[in-house]
Amino acid sequence: MELLFVHGALVRDGAWWWGPTADLLEARTGIRSRALLLPSCGETRDDPSGGLVADAAALRAALDDTEGGAIVVGHSYGGTVLAEAGAHPAVRHLLLISSYLPDAGVSQSDIMGGEADPVQIAATDDGLLQLDGYDAERFGARFLQDADSELQRQAFERLAPQSAAAFVTPTSTAGWEGVDSTYLVCTDDGSTSVGLQRRHAARATRTADVPTGHHPFITRPDLVVRQLQDLVEGDR
Repeated sequence: MELLFVHGALVRDGAWWWGPTADLLEARTGIRSRALLLPSCGETRDDPSGGLVADAAALRAALDDTEGGAIVVGHSYGGTVLAEAGAHPAVRHLLLISSYLPDAGVSQSDIMGGEADPVQIAATDDGLLQLDGYDAERFGARFLQDADSELQRQAFERLAPQSAAAFVTPTSTAGWEGVDSTYLVCTDDGSTSVGLQRRHAARATRTADVPTGHHPFITRPDLVVRQLQDLVEGDR
């Protein structure tokens, strides 16, 4: 069994974001994790303009490379990537963290369009999108209020511009359908509303609430690993 982590939008270095949970998971279960590099965030040599389609292709390629089945964790936008990647025989379980299980024909911007307090995004000079109006303190207060200031600073340094096609391209399939899934609702999330989370969580096989902000795999890795352990033990 392997684990693939698909990070959210407008950041880079998924291995850093997932690191606290990866270390604890390996210590408790022996399962190793790897974080997917997203072309749309400039993490590969591919043209970032490929957007959601390129990110989904990267996930399918990573799944082609797994042995013994895989758990795929999608955080935030990562769930939309899982949907677009479609069905894959390697996938045993999905873990969605403050994320999305969109129907086919739905874009990331469609998903976020109904939020009362949307995250502010602006175009860069070269036509990419990035978070707008946030310094390290404001970013930390909204996205990582349950972390200390140093961790907030390190996270802020890993923000990245992203292709607009990651946000406006509708999904062509719903790869989460028919796959065993767990959704973690982050009840103190200042980025994605609890209401939006619960609407998508209703589509998962099971749900659990965690009393965290947007990134529990950094601030409470024990809670995430507990859920992953349940999936692994149930698969044996």
